[in-house]
Amino acid sequence: MKEATNLNEERRELLKAGALVAGSTLAPGVLLIGVAQARAPEEPASDRVRWGMVIDVNKCADGCNACVTACNEENGLSGATGPQDAQWIRKLHIRNLSTGVEISLPMLCQHCEHPPCVDVCPTGASMKRADGIVLVDRHTCIGCRYCMMACPYKARSFVHEPLTDQNPEVPRGKGCVESCTFCVQKVDRGENTTACVEACNAAGHKAMIFGDLKDPNSEIAQILKHHKTTEVRADLGLNTGVRYQGI
Repeated sequence: MKEATNLNEERRELLKAGALVAGSTLAPGVLLIGVAQARAPEEPASDRVRWGMVIDVNKCADGCNACVTACNEENGLSGATGPQDAQWIRKLHIRNLSTGVEISLPMLCQHCEHPPCVDVCPTGASMKRADGIVLVDRHTCIGCRYCMMACPYKARSFVHEPLTDQNPEVPRGKGCVESCTFCVQKVDRGENTTACVEACNAAGHKAMIFGDLKDPNSEIAQILKHHKTTEVRADLGLNTGVRYQGI
């Protein structure tokens, strides 16, 4: 009996050790997802809210990349701008050929009400939450890149290389497509803001406003009500969650 007891204890210790090794080396993505989910709210996303953003290009300073830098730091992006590098927000410089006026315009996922990326995804990895935030499920993304071809804003990137030094709240993976998430980790913590908006405000420009489009008393809803805003490619009928002033 004593020999059997010792044997059982040895088995339990062996199983514990195996579990630790498996958790640390075989499934780092699972551990990252676990951390992110541990921070999620108890209540799921609700359709009582629709998150959106208004960007005033008249206040967006040419040469300022505070929003881009903040996005990279928050989400663990390298900040490189090569053709194979992830860029969740990028600055476009647009010139009106008839007037010569030039503007600087931040372009990111537009979080459409009717997102084409979701329509073409064969696995359901591209999805839209009830609160309007468009995301990619890394566990079911097969890297086909149909969504990248369908997006009229070129807002999605493909991860070509292995990733290191990730933000545990923003798990990413080689072979997956990704794009701006409206800093869903901050939204789910109840901060109700994004890294790019915080950086723009800190830089003194205050060109970006994030909020609940369905709340008539929110700042963003008041702007949409009293000021002219524009959808990029409004002709597509996507009802984007990002609107622009000054274009």
